[in-house]
Amino acid sequence: MKVTVLAAAFSLAATMAAAQTTITVQYPYAELFEGTQKEIAAAFTRAHPDITVEFRPAYKEYEDAAQRVLREGITGNTPDVTFQGLNRVRVLADKGMAVALDDFIANEKDFDAAGYHEGMRAAGASNGKVYGLPFAISLPIVYYNMDLVRKAGLEENNLPKTWNEIIELGKKIQSQGEADGVEVEWTITGNWLWQSLDFGYGGSMLNDDETKVAFTDEAGKKAIDTLGRLATEAKSPNMSSNDMFAAFSAGKLGILVTSTARVNAISRQIGTKFEFKTGTYPDLKPGVSRLPAGGNVAIITSKDKEKQKAAWEFLKFATGPEGGAIMVKTTGYMAPNNKAADLLKDFYEKNPNQAVALSQLAYLTGWYAFPGDNGLKITDVIKDRLQSIMDGSRAKEPQAVLADMASDVQALLPRK
Repeated sequence: MKVTVLAAAFSLAATMAAAQTTITVQYPYAELFEGTQKEIAAAFTRAHPDITVEFRPAYKEYEDAAQRVLREGITGNTPDVTFQGLNRVRVLADKGMAVALDDFIANEKDFDAAGYHEGMRAAGASNGKVYGLPFAISLPIVYYNMDLVRKAGLEENNLPKTWNEIIELGKKIQSQGEADGVEVEWTITGNWLWQSLDFGYGGSMLNDDETKVAFTDEAGKKAIDTLGRLATEAKSPNMSSNDMFAAFSAGKLGILVTSTARVNAISRQIGTKFEFKTGTYPDLKPGVSRLPAGGNVAIITSKDKEKQKAAWEFLKFATGPEGGAIMVKTTGYMAPNNKAADLLKDFYEKNPNQAVALSQLAYLTGWYAFPGDNGLKITDVIKDRLQSIMDGSRAKEPQAVLADMASDVQALLPRK
């Protein structure tokens, strides 16, 4: 009898071991997502004890994430799940790296009822197929040190609504001699804030058939002039991202224009040093302005069918109500899942700085991905040209910089 029980126990253990599936997961920005991903993985494992999640070291940022997966695809060493910038879905789909999710979605009983509405699914789509589920969504907003703002003569009910007002307030704050006035994190992925500026004025990156640069129109000219004014009139100090966050958190920078993603981390760093408030992105005009959705999307890259099934369960959990709620509470991003948003009503009431971005959802549009094999290189070209304005070397000739940038990008577009 004991032998039979013991044999049964060994058989059960062997069956459980055989059923265990391990998936590898890799994500960007450890400083933003390490705690978030670990908390989600722990909750996922409790719900799915038959699946083990192993993390690879985090990507430095979105460009690093895309480039590494493309290299790993050659050797067959990609993670099973990769979190990529929303504007990198296209290149991974075109290169055959991302697994189409349409069959997985079709096999779900009621995917929309689980909170995955069509608009957000479109953010992870390319060429008519869904390749990723949006995980964390961000929009550009404005961060204010209200102590410095009040010293400059403004109250919270009169926060800037336009770039002109941002620049003027920045100049007043700087004239107080306690801190720099305004800084814009224009370096994010090389072109996200550039797209925000251009789209905010009603512009586009390329024409409809993606054969010609379109950001040389009036919207693009306004966008590049705004950057020039930030460098010359507001004397933005052109800090690195880490330096501007440290300066703002220390009370040495009055206004910071950047992603919602930083709200939670910066709020913790500020503590009780000063009153911190967020405001809407400037110059938003209904029917004209759009704002590119930043953030990242969960993509399956494994070619193994069993790992794909396990990876799909992880994608649903991480991007679903429970995972989405964890992500929002531990970062500053918005959840793309409707059910997660429903769970967070009380949270947003208690954390108004994280609720500001929700008021901008009507302006949300896709984060444009440039076509062709040179898509990543185009991002680098744009970043280099913008650098020449923000470092002061060509700050007084923004229109000339725009012309050079357009020429560079046009030369890298696919010839049709």
